Amino acid sequence: MLPTLSASPPKPAWAVLDVLRWTTAHFEKHGMPSARLDAELLAAHAFGMSRIELYAHFDRPLAAAELASYRDLVSRRLAGEPVAYLLGHKEFWSLDLLVDSRVLIPRPDTETLVEEALDRITGPGARIADVGTGSGALALALAKAQPEAQVFATDISPDALAVARTNAERLGLAVTFLQGDLAQPLLSAGRFDLMVANLPYIPSADIDGLAADVRSEPRLALDGGADGLALVRRLVTGAPEVLQPGGCLALEVGAGQAGMVVELLRGAGFDGVGSRRDLAGIERAVAGVKGNSS
Repeated sequence: MLPTLSASPPKPAWAVLDVLRWTTAHFEKHGMPSARLDAELLAAHAFGMSRIELYAHFDRPLAAAELASYRDLVSRRLAGEPVAYLLGHKEFWSLDLLVDSRVLIPRPDTETLVEEALDRITGPGARIADVGTGSGALALALAKAQPEAQVFATDISPDALAVARTNAERLGLAVTFLQGDLAQPLLSAGRFDLMVANLPYIPSADIDGLAADVRSEPRLALDGGADGLALVRRLVTGAPEVLQPGGCLALEVGAGQAGMVVELLRGAGFDGVGSRRDLAGIERAVAGVKGNSS
């Protein structure tokens, strides 16, 4: 927590650079890997500035109300609350998405799945489904990239769907949202050319060992069962029922899971199964095409 004004250096008031330096050092002391970035993002939010403006106005004295707001954010961050929840938004595929504790925070890794999905779309007017949409990140990214597509999105959580609907309305993107378990809500919506899903894939036993900020996210969006693939298996089994012949299923997977998911897809009769690596070189997306026997 930031020191009180009475404990501040012998200056008329704390300035922007003072609190950035103090907070960065304090975050580093507590082992936070992105200490400087976190300090800057929280300061920009509390002081109503961009990160560039923080340094353009580094010597600006801060009012007591600004310091109080910043102290609160710093305390919450030290308690393990994710920066994205503190800020209330997260960028994904150049979209500014509202996020809070009802949804998983979109990760840059998931943009690998968007890239794979877009490469699998063969023409305009595709029918696309995002299963387990959370904040709506995948559905909205695909709706933006494919404005002629019909995009549907499902989630079992009504709270998550409320966030996703709000994001769609803010961004002016057309997505049909359906509540229910995995692909079940899509059974009455016709057949789809493409289905994407970033389902929970962390093994249950690993959840308690995750960083505190990750554990702050909904367990429903993290827990993938005993080996992390419980929901993936169910979707791979059920997807052919709602995919067009030649329709594609594209999935995000965790590190080391791609090989197992490739075999799941092949075993379910999918053809052309392959994987795509993220920027860290991890096989992050696995996709296949519904075969004649599936």
